[in-house]
Amino acid sequence: MSDATPPQKRSPPPWPPIEPPPANVRFPPPEQLDALLGDEWVVGATRTLDPGMVLQAYRAGIFPWPTRPGVIPWASPEPRMIFPLDRAGEWPRTVRRALARADERWTVTFDEAFPEVMRACAQRPGEGTWIIDDLYATYVELHRLGWGHSIEVWAPDEVGAGLGGEPARRLIGGLYGLAVGGLFAGESMFHRETGASKVAFARMAERLRERGFSLFDVQAHSDHLESLGCIEVARASFLAALREALQSAPRLAP
Repeated sequence: MSDATPPQKRSPPPWPPIEPPPANVRFPPPEQLDALLGDEWVVGATRTLDPGMVLQAYRAGIFPWPTRPGVIPWASPEPRMIFPLDRAGEWPRTVRRALARADERWTVTFDEAFPEVMRACAQRPGEGTWIIDDLYATYVELHRLGWGHSIEVWAPDEVGAGLGGEPARRLIGGLYGLAVGGLFAGESMFHRETGASKVAFARMAERLRERGFSLFDVQAHSDHLESLGCIEVARASFLAALREALQSAPRLAP
């Protein structure tokens, strides 16, 4: 994948989102997850996935977490990690520093390079990736249907020219996920310059607040997410918040 400006201007995702064909599998209803799983995370596994299956899973508090092609585990962590949208406090110093740099030199966009952001998130040399080809194709289709969204961070590119005489730019950071009702499920983020993923995360959180989203799911604990202000909540608390979030339908972009 090139890290330069995408070769053509893309149309924004449709609104309202288009419902895909229903899935052929059924996940347990949210109210049964605690009794079924206890402290376990994995609900079950499939060999493939499709847009209808992914949406059904997210509406039940479940998401795909593949480890290799041909096996798709479906998970509901205990505890769950979220970014609390109801707490509009000051960002940590490292995030404020990155945002200041973004204001000076970088450009932030929404939904201009969803496939490129996914590909960049999958490029983790020496680490492996859970963004297998089936998952990539499914989420790009969800973006085409209006459910998948990305935020992109761009830096000026001194070499070459952009589209229509616009300045050329390089993709240096981003984040993608799914918006389902008032839930935004952040899937993955990346950076190619220091601080770019922090900018993507912060600007996405700010957009979610502005547009009336109530739940920013980041799935499972990591030290990096904790440093951004994310917190762990019990699965039962997450599922209660999810039920409420699915009652609304705010628009993320444009």
